[in-house]
Amino acid sequence: MEYALANNISVKQADVQARIAALNLNQARLTQIPSLDFDGRVGINSGRTQNPADYSVSTNTYLSGNFSLSSGITLFNWFRVQNTIAANRFESEASRTNIDKVRNDISLNVAAAYLQALLNKEQVGTSQLQVKLTLAQLENTRKLVAAGSVPELNSAELEAQLARDSSTLVSAQATAATSILQLKALLNLDAAQPFDVDTPPVDQIPVESLAELQPESVFNLAIENMPLQKVNKLKVLAAGKNVDAARGAMMPTLNAYGSLGTSYNNKSAESDLGAVPDIQSAIIGKVNVGGTNYAVTRDVPVFPSKNVGFFKQMDKTFGQSVGLQLTAPIFRQGQLRTQWNRAKLDRENVQLQQQLDNQSLKQDIYKAYTEATASLQKFYSGKKSVETSQKAFDFATKRYTIGLLNTIDLLTNQNNLFKAKIDMLLAQYDYVFKLKVLEFYKGQGIKL
Repeated sequence: MEYALANNISVKQADVQARIAALNLNQARLTQIPSLDFDGRVGINSGRTQNPADYSVSTNTYLSGNFSLSSGITLFNWFRVQNTIAANRFESEASRTNIDKVRNDISLNVAAAYLQALLNKEQVGTSQLQVKLTLAQLENTRKLVAAGSVPELNSAELEAQLARDSSTLVSAQATAATSILQLKALLNLDAAQPFDVDTPPVDQIPVESLAELQPESVFNLAIENMPLQKVNKLKVLAAGKNVDAARGAMMPTLNAYGSLGTSYNNKSAESDLGAVPDIQSAIIGKVNVGGTNYAVTRDVPVFPSKNVGFFKQMDKTFGQSVGLQLTAPIFRQGQLRTQWNRAKLDRENVQLQQQLDNQSLKQDIYKAYTEATASLQKFYSGKKSVETSQKAFDFATKRYTIGLLNTIDLLTNQNNLFKAKIDMLLAQYDYVFKLKVLEFYKGQGIKL
């Protein structure tokens, strides 16, 4: 059983889904911390552009760059983030619990396959005994035919019966081999790998008494302990939180933001105050002398320009911003309200699935109890039938030996005994399996 739980592919798939749900939960939690983004842009611009230093328009080619670091955090959004985190937490717990559900399903399937394999091996053994019995009767009859005590027809009828019994044995062996293959598949074993099952007597398999497995008490325990029921409870809680989160998405959101930024342009220039200036005359006004206007000038030093260095530009253009942002959805084509209504319908659907699974659980428990009761009665009646059929066959054999019974009547008694043994085995194994199902629902696992 432990090997099946450790190697079954369905269990591994459930584990992968649980890890995905854990990632979703972790991602939801990370939305509570501030975001931080860096944006850097460097490009070459060509054509008619405006010089950012003196705002003159010219046809030019220049290299520019803009760099910014920004951050933001949600201050309040009607608990949408918190409800989303709670929903993901419940989903993560449900996924982890679903691993237990898959394990339980595998355990139950392995137990059923194991008991079926035991039953099929028992049927092979019974068929082998039937063949040996018919063969012994055939050999004895051949001796009687040779002695002239019985007609040769008796020998022919037993030969036909031996052929039928041999065919039944072959079918039983094929069925037993198929059940072993099915068990291998559940254990995730290679079909070609040699494998056989231990065959303890069925009456040595530990089971509780039927009186301790009353269906109502078993159901009350199962509704609290079975992994599927726990998964459904967690999914209902998650669906409720998704409804709250969808409702919060329709409310205003208050965010805080801040940013740092700077820029660079390789054409940016400034006066070179350390260089020798070019003295130019600049008109600073006019005077009128005798009706004639005369310009008034003064010498003005004009310094040559030089490019501003990268780091100096980065420092001069460095800026900061911080603020609050309020976002209120007014009209989005009904998308947010549709999401809210869909979340409510999803919650209702999960609740209905929970009711359906609980109803199925109760039906399965009562069905297993009813079938276990019937199988126990069949076993007792089958046991009695085997005893009476064995007596009838023993008497028939004695009468056949002394020539007071024909072969057909002997074979009828023999077949009746064979069928009684098979029916008793079927009832016994079915009873044990149904009790194992009830023990399983009671929360005791599968013990074989």
